[in-house]
Amino acid sequence: MTQRLLRPLILTCLMAIALPLHAHAGPESQTMPAVSREDMAKASAKANQAKAPGDAAAVGQKTGEATAAPAPKELTGADKDAAIAKALSIGAFDPAQVVGMAKPWQIYYQKAESPVMEKLEGLHDMVMVIITIITIFVLALLVFICIRFRAKANPTARRFAHNTVVEVVWTVIPILILILIGIPSIRVHYEYAKNANIIDNPDLTLKVTGNQWYWHYDYPDFGFGYDSNITKTDKLKPGEPRLLMVDNPIVVPVNKVVRVQITSADVIHSWAMPAFGVKQDAVPGKLSETWFKAEEPGIYFGQCSELCGKYHGFMPIMIKVVSDEDFKAWTEGAKLKFAANDNMQFALNQ
Repeated sequence: MTQRLLRPLILTCLMAIALPLHAHAGPESQTMPAVSREDMAKASAKANQAKAPGDAAAVGQKTGEATAAPAPKELTGADKDAAIAKALSIGAFDPAQVVGMAKPWQIYYQKAESPVMEKLEGLHDMVMVIITIITIFVLALLVFICIRFRAKANPTARRFAHNTVVEVVWTVIPILILILIGIPSIRVHYEYAKNANIIDNPDLTLKVTGNQWYWHYDYPDFGFGYDSNITKTDKLKPGEPRLLMVDNPIVVPVNKVVRVQITSADVIHSWAMPAFGVKQDAVPGKLSETWFKAEEPGIYFGQCSELCGKYHGFMPIMIKVVSDEDFKAWTEGAKLKFAANDNMQFALNQ
């Protein structure tokens, strides 16, 4: 009975002593609440955002919260049609814009329109001069021998088997000629290999897939792709070149590095664009890379350069090089035209 009366009395005394001490204790002696500091910061940020909506972005940055971006404006049917029509007009063929195309009776390269092709053309011209000089020299030597050592002028042939001077000369001179050709050739090769490092940071990536017998192009930076087929002869419009015109050309911006990733879905093809100095085989199961930088707006043509089957000669390549503004407008329309999902909506400012 006594214990039952004393226990409440002792507890009451202890509480009376502890409460004043807790009230006067310093911050070090107080315990943290169960709520974490992060939760307190989030709650404070939400409170500030409610008081000042204009400071929501700043509050989100301070508390580590990601502020939601404004919802993109959905395109109406008229906006879609206008964007697609704009893209079609940008990629349309115009005979006045043709820059890279072979001409009847042409025996030289197309006009170089990329840094790589300019160097290759310079190397070709140098080698052409050297072999022309060699050909003229050998022809003159043959004519001289035929006249000087003909049977009538030399009824008795001379009998000798070796001439040290002649043997040294015809050994050393070819070596010097090969060195003269080899040095600039190696320079061009390693110049291209050195510049190939820009593939790691291109302005645009284009994936090319060869098929029997058409090309498929993907723009992974923009999320769409499409097939490119030859335009049949009976479908050609006035001025369109036969065996070179396609229904969906490649469109790229001018003075931009385009990384080209090339593969094949069936047999070996070859993606070649003479004006850019590009020729890369498309091998099944292998992803090859090359690049080009078009220096002049216009239309360029190429073809498959690897015998790939019955319709190998009907795989043309058409590239249209446009300004940055036109390329942006073309991608906006191309997204709508070639997107796999017809219900996809795109912002006008994308």
